[in-house]
Amino acid sequence: MKDKIKQLANDLAGEFVANRRHLHQNPELSYEEFKTQQYVATRLKEIGITPTEIANTGLVATIEGNNPSSKIVALRADMDALPIVEANDVPYKSLNQGVMHACGHDVHTASLLGVSKILYNLRNEFDGTVKLVFQPAEEKAPGGASVMIAEGALLNPAPSKMLGQHVAPNIPVGKIGFREGMYMASADELYFTVKGKGGHGAMPELGIDPVLITSHIIVALQQIISRNRNPRYPSVLTFGKVIANGATNVIPNEVYVEGTFRAMDEVWRADALARIKKMAEGIAESMGGTCEVFIQKGYPFLKNEPELTRRMKGAAVEYMGEENVIDLDIWLAAEDFAYYTHHVDSCFYRLGTRNEEKGIISGVHTPTFDIDESALEIGAGLMSWLAVSELAL
Repeated sequence: MKDKIKQLANDLAGEFVANRRHLHQNPELSYEEFKTQQYVATRLKEIGITPTEIANTGLVATIEGNNPSSKIVALRADMDALPIVEANDVPYKSLNQGVMHACGHDVHTASLLGVSKILYNLRNEFDGTVKLVFQPAEEKAPGGASVMIAEGALLNPAPSKMLGQHVAPNIPVGKIGFREGMYMASADELYFTVKGKGGHGAMPELGIDPVLITSHIIVALQQIISRNRNPRYPSVLTFGKVIANGATNVIPNEVYVEGTFRAMDEVWRADALARIKKMAEGIAESMGGTCEVFIQKGYPFLKNEPELTRRMKGAAVEYMGEENVIDLDIWLAAEDFAYYTHHVDSCFYRLGTRNEEKGIISGVHTPTFDIDESALEIGAGLMSWLAVSELAL
């Protein structure tokens, strides 16, 4: 079976590239993936697979092997792009000005289309069912995964295992990365409005300085990370936007602050967010002002089920060779595949796309992001092999 998958992936590699280039040229923002949805649905129907629309711009479909109810494995790809002006000078450059596939979702979608064709051709040679999940809006809260789950993407049929992959521009093409357990962080957005009483900078005694209050809040909140957090669980609190709009001699009436909080444990996450709100409000009140705190809850932390991940890593070694399968470190970025990991045993792994000789070195979310397209043959072939390996157990 492994050799058949490799041969099909090699034979179809040109098709994978063509699909990826079409998607790359026609990116759509989160919750607006209507043409992408139509394109994917058309490609699936050409294969012989009938998709079902879900979550407005998403799709689900199944490939039934022998004894289809024996085991069900779900495979996920995200489809949305980012509001970035592409700077690459390539034939497949974005035609949608100001929108770009700068996080590799075109690669994920093209790879899963490749998996669909490979496994449909081999459907009489494996037991169980493969569920295909083409998801919108990974890049924008509340996250397309949460909407997909709410609308039944993990039901009828319900998978017992789920796999997802993501491009890794820091990993050379030809290599794959895995990590058991905690892998990626939850991500919540923090918005503060610190209010005081503005006035002349030379007469601060007549006002209530919200800039000073904000400074105390930002510094003090770091003790929640350093003194209240269990050191075994990584966590980050960062403030990246502070707007006072005063002047050299003007104390403003209010200061606006934006930040992010990241965690790897849901109990700590809830506790920390409550502490952040209470401390910010309390410090402002003690200094004569107020602090309005708004917290936009984001994605949960992503956990790779250990036994499943070990099996997938072992299967990847069989497919790629031990020298091409690496261990990943914890990463405090966020990914809405995390929602699936809290509903079904899951494994989220990384697909190497870097090629320094070709100058393909830019990171995700940058205007020069690109991939070595030989990763598409690997991405589609490996995911196919991982799926049938899990179904065979």
